[in-house]
Formats: sequence, structure tokens, C-alpha cells
Amino acid sequence: MIANLPEKIYYNIGEVAKAFNVKTSLLRFWENEFDSIKPKKKHSGTRKYTQKDVESIQLIYHLVKEKGMTLEGAKNLIKNNNGMMDQRKLIVKLEKIKFELKLILDKI
Repeated sequence: MIANLPEKIYYNIGEVAKAFNVKTSLLRFWENEFDSIKPKKKHSGTRKYTQKDVESIQLIYHLVKEKGMTLEGAKNLIKNNNGMMDQRKLIVKLEKIKFELKLILDKI
């Protein structure tokens, strides 16, 4: 999970957008572009993202925003590399540990 998102079952679109410092419209766009992002929708249309959705968004964010890949390039890489998600999950866990250690260090 992202360091600045608390662990919950569901996240609203505003929380996820803020965590990645992107606009909600980008998340809605990525939802249409990538099959791995499937938030649950209430009758009112409110999106509720699961942990899995957020992990998918984090991978897409990493590829597109940090690595500078095109959407098509990111889609192809995700489609053809199943192990990438496991590797990214490990990185996410390590980032969370790093964040928690920094919090502990700040208290010392």
C-alpha cells in the first residue's frame, strides 16, 4: 500500500487521487484504459477502490508517470509480464516499511 494511504477495505476516488497527486479525471480515464482497475460503483455512481485497484493504479502510475512509458507501452508490459505485479508488491511493502521507520526515527 502507498505510505500516505491508511489501510482500509475501500477508498473513495478523492483519497486515491490525493495519494498519487493526480486529478480524479485521470483515475477515471485509466479505469477505461486498463482492465485491472475495476472499482465498485454504488447506485449513485460513487467509486470505491479496493486494495487491488490501488495496487494496479500504483503500477500504472509508476510506468506512465515515473518511467515515462506511453499508455500502450504500459498496457503491453502489464499484459505480457505477470510477475511484474509481484515485484511491484514487494517494492510497495518495502516503501511502507521505509515510511514507518522514518516515522519512528522522527520520534526519537
